[in-house]
Amino acid sequence: MAVHGSTVTSLPHTSTPDKVNSAPPPERRTRSRSDKMNARGARTGWLFIAPFGIVFVAFLLAPLAYALYLSLFTKGLATGTRFSGLENYLRAFSDPQFLKGVWFVVRFSLVLIPVQMAVSLAAALVLDHLTTRLARFSRLMIFLPYAVPAVIGALMWGFLYSPTFGPLEQFFSLFHASAPFLLSQDNVFYGLLNVVTWQWAGYYMIIIYAALQGIDPTLYEAAKIDGASERQVAFRIKIPLVSSALVLILIFALIGTLQFFSEPQILGPVANGSITPDFTPNIYAFNLAFGYAQFNYASAISFSLGIVVFIAVYIFMFATRKKGSNLS
Repeated sequence: MAVHGSTVTSLPHTSTPDKVNSAPPPERRTRSRSDKMNARGARTGWLFIAPFGIVFVAFLLAPLAYALYLSLFTKGLATGTRFSGLENYLRAFSDPQFLKGVWFVVRFSLVLIPVQMAVSLAAALVLDHLTTRLARFSRLMIFLPYAVPAVIGALMWGFLYSPTFGPLEQFFSLFHASAPFLLSQDNVFYGLLNVVTWQWAGYYMIIIYAALQGIDPTLYEAAKIDGASERQVAFRIKIPLVSSALVLILIFALIGTLQFFSEPQILGPVANGSITPDFTPNIYAFNLAFGYAQFNYASAISFSLGIVVFIAVYIFMFATRKKGSNLS
């Protein structure tokens, strides 16, 4: 008997794998899109500041680097150009003409800065108290000398100071007297003091006035309820609350005064020898470079003045750091 076996055909088991989701999760997609937008925004930002960056590098960093390079060399007719390291700097800080100019700008700063601060603070307090249309006009008039370029302003003051055809001389001639020449050897300090005070007082006044406008008016109302007078409100509330602005403009004034150049340089021809070629460090460096072609030593003088300015500002900021931090 033939037994017919049944052939069992087993189909191979084919497991259907889960479909792999190749798309990233929503959080990752959102983060990737945000990163792309940030990168695009960063490129756009760099594109907008690129013109300023090019001008900044071309007209500030590159000239400074070149001047620093020049200050490390010495050029002579016999020796040619040789590397001298810090020799020019050691010579600068032992140069009596440079030290004389530094001493002048230091003395000038000690007198000028308090005067400028007092004038600008007084003007800002008065304008802050006024609420009429006269306040706007007065604000513009006080700010106007700063809006005039320093060169033009110096020329105007030279005309006013002129002992031959200036209006000051004509006014004194009405009384059969001669006007004092404010650019003479004895008066040049005070003549320049007057010029620079009115040149910058309006700018500093605007800074203080803006700080005063940021004070909460309820403080004034509370002080008046307590019986404070206008003078007490000014000295005990307004001035302490704008101390940060006063410190800021004091730093500006210190840096600018130590680099005193434009006004004495323009008024030099009118001063009849009172303003010498070494009157200030900047004028001394200018005359060395363009009058005697000593570019290497002039560069060293300029950087030496920068060192003096840096030390002076650092000492001042170190002395006022606690006060500034408490007011900020």
